Amino acid sequence: MPRYLIERAYGPAEQEAMQNIAVRSLEVADQLADVRWDHSHVVADETGIKSYCVYEAPSEERLREHGDMVRNHTILHIYEIAGDVSPSDFTT
Repeated sequence: MPRYLIERAYGPAEQEAMQNIAVRSLEVADQLADVRWDHSHVVADETGIKSYCVYEAPSEERLREHGDMVRNHTILHIYEIAGDVSPSDFTT
């Protein structure tokens, strides 16, 4: 199944609000059996909180449906993941 990186914005969200959104994301993924949340990186900048989340899903449209059901965030961009690399993949 394809994997995607979703860039999301939450504005000036509090930690409790972020936890509620994460729980809601899991609940919605349970309803949509073909969507699986792998992991996320959460960052802060001058606009507030953003996350970069890795999901498995059959399509970008399905991820947008998931996002609409979760609510309380904005999807800025969805990228299909072409592959993964790590430092151990390269020799010096």
